[in-house]
Amino acid sequence: MGLIREPQNIDFTILDKPWTEEERKELSAFIKFRKEQRKKRRTLSYKIRDEKVVS
Repeated sequence: MGLIREPQNIDFTILDKPWTEEERKELSAFIKFRKEQRKKRRTLSYKIRDEKVVS
């Protein structure tokens, strides 16, 4: 990811609106899902490596 430089005499402003409770729950559910996926993938890769070493 690169750095975005502001042109001279131009200011970038970001409007930040508060999240609704529903949006927060969606984000939390997505993060939990991704963590579970990564955990499964990590344990699977360990099993595959262990089997290759034993064989």
